[in-house]
Amino acid sequence: MTALLLVLVGCAGGLFGALMGVGGGLVIIPVLTHVVGLRFSQGVAISLAAIIVSSSASSASYVEKGIADIRTGVVLELATVAGAIAASALAPYVPLPALLVLFAAVAWYTALASWRRRGHGGEGMAAGEYPVRRWGTGLAMSFGAGAASGLIGVGGGFLKVPAMSLVMGLPFKVATATSNFMIGVTAAASAYVYAARGELELSVAAPTVVGVYAGARLGSALLPRIPSARLQGAFAAVLALIGLRVALDAWGLVR
Repeated sequence: MTALLLVLVGCAGGLFGALMGVGGGLVIIPVLTHVVGLRFSQGVAISLAAIIVSSSASSASYVEKGIADIRTGVVLELATVAGAIAASALAPYVPLPALLVLFAAVAWYTALASWRRRGHGGEGMAAGEYPVRRWGTGLAMSFGAGAASGLIGVGGGFLKVPAMSLVMGLPFKVATATSNFMIGVTAAASAYVYAARGELELSVAAPTVVGVYAGARLGSALLPRIPSARLQGAFAAVLALIGLRVALDAWGLVR
């Protein structure tokens, strides 16, 4: 029964990740920690492994269809990987409650900005047919996304997608596809550090990533068919939920 639950949870996480470019940590980590009973760090490690699978399954389709902006993604990923490695190494020494509160505040602010901007990105799907601007801000946000991935296992897409769509001028669907292309590399950099510390529980990770793969393939097929305004509204809602989940984690640590 636990294996089936993990497959279903992984499927939901993979579907979310493929459609919104944020990874499946929002779905996966609470189940692993509150239902399965793993430590938070173990849940993060498995979430990172699941994000690698989700990214691989969905980004292959997005690259083939010409939706992902490879040039922008590769440049931003340099800053993201640097943030992920630095944060993963520092994770045992960071005062987690204060960090989680800051993370929740950023997630809620970005959710509000995304909600207000829904529909402004148009239905553009072809990568490269737009000017890319504000590289400095995009690189800084990507470093922060990598740090978030390394510390709490959410994939970093919650910052990458707004950085590309709200700041750098990419259409929302292109930003989502590009984020999916990027988050696998980010998660791999962080997952290596967690695995080296013995945090990756393979018996739980295996059924989870099977479900993630199926959900990610489904999500990559659905993305071109869903209007951008609906995706942006759903993305804002997911960000708000991420902020709530992180705030609750912070509250649980200080109680």
